[in-house]
Amino acid sequence: MMTEAKSHDELTRLADDALRAHPGCETARVPAVAALPHSHSDRNWEIPNVVLGDSLISDVDRAVMSIHRQLGRKFHLV
Repeated sequence: MMTEAKSHDELTRLADDALRAHPGCETARVPAVAALPHSHSDRNWEIPNVVLGDSLISDVDRAVMSIHRQLGRKFHLV
């Protein structure tokens, strides 16, 4: 399956919007995605840090794993 190329800013914005859409994560924020230097999978990026805000870490952790899986199937970082 082919993935669509996204810039660092575009992918960060998509991840941030997706995170805030998850229940309990409305105040959390993705400051940036990071490129993986030597990725052996289709995904060449990760979400290394998240600002929790008033959100519970368990809610944010679950959401980030889901977002990375979903967006990683659609987009790659250029």
